[in-house]
This record gives sequence, C-alpha cells and structure tokens, in this order.
Amino acid sequence: MTNLTELGKKAVVAKYDMQLLDEETKNRALLCAADRLIRDQDAILQANEKDIKKGEENGMHPGLLDRLRLTPERILAMAEGLREIVTLQDPIGVVLDEFTRPNGLRIQKVRVPLGVIGIIYESRPNVTADAFGLCFKAGNAVILKGGSDAICSNIAIAASLRSALKECGLNEDGLLLIEDTDREVTRQFMGLNSYVDVLIPRGSAGLIRTVVENSTIPVIETGSGNCHIYVDEEADIEKAIPIIINAKTQRIGVCNACESLVVHEKISEKLLPALEKALKEKQVELRADQAAGRYLTEYVPATEEDFRTEYLDYILSIKTVADVKEAIDHINKNNTKHSEAIITENKETAARFLNGVDAACVYVNASTRFTDGFEFGFGAEIGISTQKLHARGPMGLPELTSYQYRIIGDGQIRP
Repeated sequence: MTNLTELGKKAVVAKYDMQLLDEETKNRALLCAADRLIRDQDAILQANEKDIKKGEENGMHPGLLDRLRLTPERILAMAEGLREIVTLQDPIGVVLDEFTRPNGLRIQKVRVPLGVIGIIYESRPNVTADAFGLCFKAGNAVILKGGSDAICSNIAIAASLRSALKECGLNEDGLLLIEDTDREVTRQFMGLNSYVDVLIPRGSAGLIRTVVENSTIPVIETGSGNCHIYVDEEADIEKAIPIIINAKTQRIGVCNACESLVVHEKISEKLLPALEKALKEKQVELRADQAAGRYLTEYVPATEEDFRTEYLDYILSIKTVADVKEAIDHINKNNTKHSEAIITENKETAARFLNGVDAACVYVNASTRFTDGFEFGFGAEIGISTQKLHARGPMGLPELTSYQYRIIGDGQIRP
C-alpha cells in the first residue's frame, strides 16, 4: 500500500520549490510538458486502450467510456490546454489591494499559492494534465488520486509530465500521482491534512459527497450537473431547438450537458413536435409529464426522480410550467447548482431568470455546454465549483490561489 506520509512530505518540499518559480520558468516548463505529451502519445494511447478494454469487459456505461477514452485529438487538446495556460496572466504576486495606515504601515493584499492541492477524480484521464497545468502555473504542488478505471492512462500521462519537469531542471514531485487504487488509500488520503492544504473532488455525486463528508482537509466542492433549459413562451424556436440538441447530445457524459427541459405551456404545442423529431435523430429517450406528453408521439411518463437525475445518457426529462416563476422554483428545487439556461426574447423575463436561479452559471439563449474553463478563456479547468465560498463556477488560475497580507514598516511598534 502506498506510503501516503512519505508522499505528503515530498509534496510539501515541492510546494516550497513551486512557489518560488517565476512566470518565465513556469511557462517554459508548461510548453515542454505540452510537447512531451505529443511525443509520448503512442505510449499514452496504449495505456488508455488497456483501461478501455477493462471498462468494456466490466460493462462500463457508454457515457463513462466516452469520458475515459483518449484519442490523438484529445491528447492534442490536452497539450493545447497547457499551451493556453501559458498565455494566461500569472496570478501569483498580483496586488489585490494596497493602503497605508495613519502610523505609516503600508499593507498589501497579495495573491499567493494555496500550497499542496489534492485532487480526487474519476474516469477522465485528461484531468491529470489539466490539474497539473493549472496547479503548477498557480505555484502549487499537486497530489492526484484518479479512479481505478483510468489508472493505466493516468500513470502514463503523469510520467510524461514529470519527465517534462525533470527535463526543465525542476522538482518533478510538483506532480505526484497515487497509483494504488485501493479504496482504503483514498480514505487515508482524505485524512492527510498535515500535508495537503486543499482537497478538490471531481466526479460523480457519490464521490463528491463521500469526500465532503469524510475529509479532514478543507474541500472545494465541485458538483454533478443536473442542468436545465427553460423554454419561455417568448422563445425563438429556431434558436431553441439547436441549443437543446447541442446541450443534450454534443457530449452526453459531461457535467454541463442538459438533463432536463422545462417548457412554458403556451409554447409546448409549437416546440415539442419539432423538438421530438430532432431528438429522435439522436436516439434520445424522452421522459415527460402528462402535459408535455400530449404533443409527443412517444415518451416515458416522468417521475419526480427523473427531474433531479443526472443521466449522462441519451435521456431527457420534460416538465411543463405555467410561467417563469414556476420554472425558477422547479429548477431551484431539483438542480445541482451547476448550469441553467433560459431561451427567451423577453429581456425582463431573462433578467428575472438570471436573478432567481441559484446556480454557478446561468445562461440566456445559449447552450449549457459552454460551462468550461477553456470556453471561458481560463485555460484548462480544475472543475466546476458549485459551492459559494472561495470559488464558484469554472475554476481557473485565480481560484487556485489564496492571499497574504504583507505589511511594510519603518520601525513602527504598537503602543
């Protein structure tokens, strides 16, 4: 079993090395890491194929297989994510506030690294590169604990990234991967508060709940995505249908995919037959309430559980409402505080939706699939925070920092 104490000690040594690196050094290492991923592509794909084969043998859900699968294009995207981080401003050392007290003390509030960041995640090997890149640029060391489903892929990617750090003359322990897949190791990792400053879970609702309930390390909670789209009575259907198709089917196994449709009763007759036709082409099963079912040729009667389920599948629930207030109430009752959208041409209705919905990201006339660090211009993301303390929404570089007060004096003593 992995000796987590020794791993933690290595990470602490590395974090003090990482926090002293200047921006030029970090950017050079990130570019080297991006190039290294491309050079190591064959080895990474071979390792990933082992994980895919094991997943198929174990009957893994197609949505999860999609999250697990790497291709040359996805490895290139991982590398581009690292290069994108290079273009972002280094947050470390940024002065957030500065003022001088009457006694002459000059006080600065300055961004500093969090320290050692632990990340527990599932089935998405690209997280290994994304997490490293962001944590590294923000001056942190990172300990990664991926799921057993992606262990071969994660080992290959981490080895590539660590080689890049070593190639640049840096401490390769800035990235540490826990290779032991025993669940007991995960439990012990959540108790490593003497060495790890912050723990971030990224994965299923079950994983996130387990970490939040059991960790002795402070947790930044990332959320599962039961995302809704509300089609208002004043929606433009020519906008609505492509948005819904994109949000539901562009990738089913992601947290920002639409899982539930909320439809104003006055637009149902016009919207639903055309939408059903478009969704049938994508083999999407509809689970609708009775009011929506009147305008559908084929559907499964929806239950209350359907309205709060993150399917990660070609399934969409449909709820009919009488007005925007009912839509907001339904969404706030059933959502996971991730991403919600309204389609409407009425600016007042849109404003009411924006102000009323409790979620990290709220859209008007756009797909929920844009909730993503890269799409927001943050570079690769650590995750989507659904909590309200410290970080919310896509977590880029600033969310991986803390701040420090620096007080510059000239001999002052307190009377």
